[in-house]
This record gives sequence, C-alpha cells and structure tokens, in this order.
Amino acid sequence: MTEGSIPDVRKFVEVQADAKRCFVYFTERMADWWPPSHVLLSRPRAGLAMEPRVDGRYYEWDVDGAEADWGRVLAWDPPHRLRLTWRVGAQFQALPDDERASEIEVVFTPVEPGGTRVELAHVRLDKLGADGRGIFRALDGPSPGETLQRFADAVR
Repeated sequence: MTEGSIPDVRKFVEVQADAKRCFVYFTERMADWWPPSHVLLSRPRAGLAMEPRVDGRYYEWDVDGAEADWGRVLAWDPPHRLRLTWRVGAQFQALPDDERASEIEVVFTPVEPGGTRVELAHVRLDKLGADGRGIFRALDGPSPGETLQRFADAVR
C-alpha cells in the first residue's frame, strides 16, 4: 500500500471560545472531554495527560498506575496547531511505538465573532498497512463526531 492511498479523515467543530482556551482544553484538560470508551488499558482509566513539548507523550494511566501511550507530540505550536502520532492499531489496540502509528493534526483557527474552528485530521492511515482501511471506515463520518463534540461541550 503506498503512502496517501487511504484518504485522510477530517472533522471540525466551531466553538465560542478563543483559540488559546481551545488549545488549553485540548492539551491540558483531556480528561474533561476524551471519550470514556477510548481506552487502551484493561483496567479503569484514572487519568490522561499530554506533555507540552515536541516529543512529549500523551498517555493514560489506570488505577494501579499502569500507563499506555496514545502517541508522541510531533508539532507543538500553541494556540495554532498540534500534531501527534496515534498509536492505535486495527482492533483499536495499542501499538508499541510510532513505526506504524498514523498521525493526528489539530488546527485552531479564529472565527468571528470570538470563536474558534477546531479542525482534526487523522492522516497517514496508510502506515497501518492493510488495517488502515478498517480504521478509516471506523473514523470516517459526519462532523464533528463524538470526540470533537465532547471537546466542544467541555470548552463551552
């Protein structure tokens, strides 16, 4: 499968909050909006965090302290843009590293009056090989989708 042979999945939501507030909620308050069904651990999740720098992790931990990495920060440009690896495989299981990880790009664009358009793109799904098409089908759908809708509700 060649790079780019699986389309990107792009979604957006407009929020009545400035880009700085949106970026902070996206990166520092993940537990307020991340869907509870999106868990890579086998035990109940106790928390989520993102390290605020390029090569920082974003990860979850369970009640016993076990951790699972969702990925790494590839671009950190507050409050405009964020790019991450997404270490999720075919059956929505954790991938051990970024070798086969797809990517997520989030862009925060001011809109009038006083709001922000938050665009989230899942890209490089081809890195998952034959499993990439299944992930595409699972993620594709109308905007904003569950995750961005939960994000917008939390920011409001």
